[in-house]
Parts: sequence; C-alpha cells; structure tokens
Amino acid sequence: MRKTYLVFLILILLTPIHVQPALAQAGEPVYIIQAGDTFYSIAARFNVSLDDLIAANPDVDPSNLAIGQEIVIPNLRGITGVLETEVVGFGDSLRSLIRRTQVPYDNLRKLNRLISPSELYVGVSLILPVQEGQRTLSARITPTAGESLFELAIKQGSDPWTLSSLNKLSGTWSALPGDVLYTPAEGNGENATGLPSAFLSASISPLPMVQGSTEVIRIKTRDNIAASATLIDRPLNFFPLDDEQVALEGVHAMLEPGVYPLRIEAALPNSEKQSFEQMVVVVSGAYLHEEIPLNDSSTLDPAVTEPELRNLEAITTPATPTKYWNGIFSSPAVDSNCFTSRFGTRRTYTVLNSDIEIEGFHSGLDFCGGEGLQIFAPAPGRVVFAAPLTVRGNATIIDHGWGVYSGIWHQSEILVNVGDMVTQGQVVGLVGATGRVTGAHQHWEVWVNGVQVNPLNWLEQAYP
Repeated sequence: MRKTYLVFLILILLTPIHVQPALAQAGEPVYIIQAGDTFYSIAARFNVSLDDLIAANPDVDPSNLAIGQEIVIPNLRGITGVLETEVVGFGDSLRSLIRRTQVPYDNLRKLNRLISPSELYVGVSLILPVQEGQRTLSARITPTAGESLFELAIKQGSDPWTLSSLNKLSGTWSALPGDVLYTPAEGNGENATGLPSAFLSASISPLPMVQGSTEVIRIKTRDNIAASATLIDRPLNFFPLDDEQVALEGVHAMLEPGVYPLRIEAALPNSEKQSFEQMVVVVSGAYLHEEIPLNDSSTLDPAVTEPELRNLEAITTPATPTKYWNGIFSSPAVDSNCFTSRFGTRRTYTVLNSDIEIEGFHSGLDFCGGEGLQIFAPAPGRVVFAAPLTVRGNATIIDHGWGVYSGIWHQSEILVNVGDMVTQGQVVGLVGATGRVTGAHQHWEVWVNGVQVNPLNWLEQAYP
C-alpha cells in the first residue's frame, strides 16, 4: 500500500500542470454578417443601440450588408474576439459549452441574454466569442461510481488540479459519477458534446425542427453498445448504417411550436444504463390556409374519418428492416412542377347550403393533372395496401423500408396488388377523382414512423 501511494505521488509531481491561458481582452468583439442580418436585428440581438452600432462601423453601409462581412459590436465590456454563431446541438448544455469552449459563463449570459441554463434548447442559435489561437476541448471522460478525479487524471495523463480547473469544479474532490468532464488530451474526432461516455456521438438534423419535417437521428456508441431513443415521446426505430445507428422520425404538421424531449439511452455490458435527455425546439412551418367547399358532408363525419386514419397509422407504423430506396425520391406525377395544393396547408372544409365547418390540414402534395394520367412509384418498395377507402378513394400504399411509406390517393384505377415489389418510376395507378375531392387530381403522401411529412423534402434531398 505504501509503495503504491509513493508511486502515485511521484506520478503527480512529474505530471505538468496545464493552465488554460486567460482570454485576450484587447479590442472590441467582431461579428460576421449572416444571411438575413440587418443592423437593426444585430443591435437588438446584442442589446446595443442602433446609433452606437452605426457609429462603431463608420465604413459600413447599413443598407448594403454582405454575408461574411465583419463589423464591430460596441459596448460589450469584457468581451473580445470573433462572435460566431453556433446552433445548439444535441448533448450541448450550458455547463458542457462552458467546459468545452472555456468561455466564461458571464460572457455567454451577456452575449445571449440568458436568464436560465434551461434555455439552451437544441436548435437554438448561440453566440460564442472565439479568440485567436483559442483551444476548444474535445476529449471527454465520465467518472464511474467510486472513481476519483485522481484516478481519472492518471488515465488521461493529466492531473486532478487541471481537470478541476478546466471543468469549473469546486475542488478535486467534487467530480460526480456520470458527470461529463473535458480533458486537455486530444479528442477522438467525434462531436465533442456533453453526452455520457457510452456515446461517441448523437445528433438530430435538420435543426431547428419544423412542423412537417423529417428528422434524422444518428447515434454512435462505444463498442457497438445497444442504444434506444424517444423523440416527442415516440419510440424511434434504429437501423445500422456504416458505424452508426440511424432513425427517421416525422414531426406532425399540427404539432404546436415549442420544445419537446429527445431522450437517448445506452445499455452497458455491466447492466448499467447511461441516458441523456434534452429539449428540442419545434418551429412553425408557416403554412397557408385555404377553404375547401364540398357538396356532401359524409366524408367529414368523424365516425368515418377517424377509423380510416387509425387504419392508415397502423399500416404505416411498422418499420421494415430492409431499406429499399437509395437517394432522392422522384416525382410520382406526369407534371412534376405543377401543384394545386401543398403539404401542411391549413384547411377549412365547408358543406354547401349548411353551416358545417371542419378544420384540418392538407396531409400531402397535390399535383396538377386530369383523369387517367399515369402515376409513378416515387421510390422502390413493396405494396402493402391497394383498395378503395371512403375519404381517400382508390388508395395505394408502398412500403419503402425503415418506416417510410408513400400513399397515393383518389385514383381512377389501381394497377398494382398487395405484395408487389415496385421499382422507381413504375406506373402504379391512374389519376382520378374518387373519395373526398373537388375534382380529378393526384395526391401523394409520405409517412415516416406513422406521421405524414412534407413530400417536397423527399424530392429535394436524399435521406439515409
């Protein structure tokens, strides 16, 4: 015991103490113009007067700002460097940001006008002052139960005083089990956020989440540890892709803008579990409104519409492990650039010669086109439904795998059968006017994990 203690003391004495250099305090901070910025919005963001901002930048024309242009922000006492915008990612917290960037709390609070640490929702933009030569820490460690800061320091080739200082601990004795600490060692190249150590990385994109968007959740764990997650209280289905686990989730078009939880959990080989939960911002899709007049109220009756919707949700919720598609979806319509109604549009259904009004939203994308035009499969997949429905008329549902489905409604004729494998671009039906319609048109929906999402996104980008 004495010999072990002596060796431990020698290691401590021989280990150099890394002291983080103080941030430079000379000069005023510089902000880089972003898309959509104006002097008015910049002044409001940094809580400085418009007159002072203009006076501090006499050579800048406020009416002719260019992306990437640098301007000085006055009256931010004690703050220097370049003021960069960073979107808060999953795993970031005020504490982890302070530890990772080594930016003092008072500076973060002043720049972002923070009142509470809980305001750092995923998807929110944050201003960070970056000094020339400033080092951002990336290597993370997590103390286990009974593990001291001394033991962690030896493993990292550091010392407990440096770890305590970098992580703003009250002392070398105050590291808690499960806390995410940063070390001066080189990182492993993964995203350096405040996640528990079982997770090499975890992300959600795009951010911020928008009503009707398709979200991609990626998780990478150490030693391929099993992981699970829920988003907005919906369990996610993960599938292996290269060295990651990937899940797709839809954000409902009618979900109220606000903040919602994303929770991930890893089951360790020793039966312990590490979990992390953070609130993610959902913003409005800024959808328009339209009125739809109908002659018949029968297709608005909840006794008809609700069972049909529940049936569709049951069909589109299972996640087939095989991913049939690859790359961007193609348009199912003959005229791919002509739309009569877009996804997410808020609708008021009225019945002629009555006082009936029903509120809803457009759950798909309507293309121009008359009776009998061909309808094409937007991506490869298996037909899982092909039959008439009351509201949606002659309907076809194609399973593309991984919980992604296409729904094609109101057809005059269905040209495929349940169980058929279809290829991208294959003719699957003909445009019609069956079900709840005001005329012949092609309606296409994309469902992700049982939620309708904006089909245009699938025509514009490739999902994994």
